[in-house]
Amino acid sequence: MLTITDLSLQRGGVWLLEQAGVTIQPGQRVAIVGANGAGKSSLFQLLLGGLSPEAGQVALPGGCRIAHMAQEFEASSRSARNFVLDGDIELRRLEAELARAEATGDDNAMARLHGELDVHEAWSAGRRAEALIRGLGFTDEDVDRPVTSFSGGWRIRLNLAQALMRPSDLLLLDEPTNHLDLDACLWLENWLRRYPGTLLFISHDRDFMDRVATNVVHFDQRRLVSYTGNYSSFESQRSERLAQQQAGYERQQARIEEIQRFIDRFKAKATKARQAQSRVKALERMERIAPAHVDSPFSFRFPVADKVSNPLLSLRGAQAGHGETVVLKNLNLTLLPGTRVGLLGPNGAGKSTLIDALRGQQSLLGGERTTGEHLAIGYFAQHQLESLDLDASPFLHLQRLSPTASEQKIRNFLGGFNFHGDEALAAIRSFSGGEKARVALAVIAWQRPSLLLLDEPTNHLDLEMRQALTMALQDFEGAIVVVSHDRHLLRNTVDEFWLVNEGRVVDYDGDLDDYERWLADRRVSDTEAPRRQAPEQGKGSGPGSEPVAEGADDRKARKRAEAALRQKLSPFRKRQESLESSLEKIQRQLSEVEQCLADPALYEGSGKARLQVLLGEQAELKRRLADVEAEWLEVSQTVENLELEMS
Repeated sequence: MLTITDLSLQRGGVWLLEQAGVTIQPGQRVAIVGANGAGKSSLFQLLLGGLSPEAGQVALPGGCRIAHMAQEFEASSRSARNFVLDGDIELRRLEAELARAEATGDDNAMARLHGELDVHEAWSAGRRAEALIRGLGFTDEDVDRPVTSFSGGWRIRLNLAQALMRPSDLLLLDEPTNHLDLDACLWLENWLRRYPGTLLFISHDRDFMDRVATNVVHFDQRRLVSYTGNYSSFESQRSERLAQQQAGYERQQARIEEIQRFIDRFKAKATKARQAQSRVKALERMERIAPAHVDSPFSFRFPVADKVSNPLLSLRGAQAGHGETVVLKNLNLTLLPGTRVGLLGPNGAGKSTLIDALRGQQSLLGGERTTGEHLAIGYFAQHQLESLDLDASPFLHLQRLSPTASEQKIRNFLGGFNFHGDEALAAIRSFSGGEKARVALAVIAWQRPSLLLLDEPTNHLDLEMRQALTMALQDFEGAIVVVSHDRHLLRNTVDEFWLVNEGRVVDYDGDLDDYERWLADRRVSDTEAPRRQAPEQGKGSGPGSEPVAEGADDRKARKRAEAALRQKLSPFRKRQESLESSLEKIQRQLSEVEQCLADPALYEGSGKARLQVLLGEQAELKRRLADVEAEWLEVSQTVENLELEMS
């Protein structure tokens, strides 16, 4: 159990917490949320011993093993495999002691250390490290590459793998999805849901929090407020509080009207029933949670160009790649005004390459690219932040684009991105990654594009800015092509998906849930540690070997083995069926509760008691649903493995 009592903490003369307290039970997966600068990362530093509080105390169980994800880049010449293995400090200590014992010929020490290494499952450590590396998007060839050969974002992934490799009772993760693509995010979700210890994580990815968190701790007015349930449950509970404030309520109504206009436009344009159903449900949920964001400091739009061509852009018989390497071929794509596309595909399939080809950059190796007369592209990617003038202010960036624009007009525009007063005039050199990303988005919006090409636009953005970006993209009347691991943004801003895979780009007739299942089908599960293999008994047949006649004794042995496997499989199949029934029942109950929560009368004075009961039921049902889904996935994997043994 982690207990924080009467904690007061300040940094740089600013109070972050005053007499704050919270209790976190063993095994909980807790999302830490709050505004930028509220003190979330400082809380982690406190738990790691890097900070001392002004008052109060933090109590952890004796012998608690803590693992955390480093944020700095390490310039190590060690291979990726060895770097990740270094996370298991106890393993490395035992290996070093064994090396010393072998050097001195101490047989007793060697015997003892071999036993300890066996208990520590050292025999599988290398394979477990490789499983983590592959799960986070690296290729088999990357395993032996030195850490120094990877870019900053990939080194952060290795830091994450190293943290996951370390045996721990308490795991601290600060923005673990920031440098991940969607595939790696889905893999990490499954890994964390099986983590047996206590997890505290900071994230601005609401879908990730919904899938992983069992509890939320909110930094609110220098206090720590604990909520049961995932992020959506937290939003519902917090929105009910804010809705009681008249000023907040009035702003909420204006926001709901904006959302409703998008729903009307979306329903009219949606052409695929399954995608339409998924997105309308998400937008209906947004209406209920809207009050949780009424105090957001961001409010901006992407005004569309005065003149818009139709079509905007097309590729015919195009090829895209790098140098002489063709990554994508036979590209025949057309973007019309109002086209809203999300790009899906495995890591390295060519999503960013396609974005660059649409821009007409060097990745376009052949074919025809035709643009409309009035095409105006707004392009965002993380490396674009490097092209910003670090010595210029947000104000100067916009003034250079429009020298005749009035000072007040530019200031008003920047205010929507939460750049006010002196901050709008400050050089961006000292800005955080999130602040620079806001400057880049402001520059794009100021130029009134007709086509937005966005490559992971939410990296480094906090929850409120992500929500504001989602709202702005919903209202944008031009075309959008977006790559993002933020599923909330994808669900609420695009009408269709293109799948980038195996050198092709095709329409994807499904939603994000279908895509997740598609990924699971094509990926070998790396969620469990490999088991020790029994020594081989003789030689079996394999590719290129001669067939061996099966004798009577062999047939009897094979049949006995098959019978034993069937007997072993039977209880897992029964459990799988039972879990599927439970899932259907819980989903049905959750749907009924959420229908009740849609009743506006609940949010009036006489319905408050009933509202609290329903919110509690919703949180509990979502927690049960997540637990049952996790067990179902585990049992289904076991069934699949046993069936493969029988085939």
